[in-house]
Amino acid sequence: MARRYDPERRTRIIDAALTVIAADGIAGLSHRTVAAEADVPLGSTTYHFASLDELLVAALRRCNENFVQALRSSGLFAEEGGTGQGEGAGLAEELTRLLDRWFAGERGAIELEYELYLAALRRPALRPVAAEWTTEAVALLSRRTDPETARALVALMDGVCLQVLLAGGTFDAAYTRVMLERIVAGGDA
Repeated sequence: MARRYDPERRTRIIDAALTVIAADGIAGLSHRTVAAEADVPLGSTTYHFASLDELLVAALRRCNENFVQALRSSGLFAEEGGTGQGEGAGLAEELTRLLDRWFAGERGAIELEYELYLAALRRPALRPVAAEWTTEAVALLSRRTDPETARALVALMDGVCLQVLLAGGTFDAAYTRVMLERIVAGGDA
């Protein structure tokens, strides 16, 4: 019997891993559960991902890519190549709108991203990938402000998201906007 060429199999396996993690958490992730979800032979998951850490790295990288794409397509960076001078005006408002849209959407997607992101605390293989998200987000925001302010904005957005997710509360746009404005104003000083 000839092998079937399936160029999308690796992608389907990553998608299946994200589905399993969303439903059962990282504790529910195994090559077997992912193979069943992706409807592929068990050997396919181990062929593409020798360890669960490799699969988690790919899943976290996918989440990072999705988040960075959302940041890029948010309209925050319409003017490329900015120097940061005077470009902080409106940045806090735009970031608040972006966070508000995220929380108005599928909350499970945000929970999944943060579960993978925080898994890096216990899984060293995930740490560089978790750091990639911060680096990319800071680089993007540095187009609108200085790098130090961009790092502070990313840290505040992470903190706000974690507080909302962990406390089970709702996103407070007014509070978030005020805090983001303080950071942007401090960077412009």
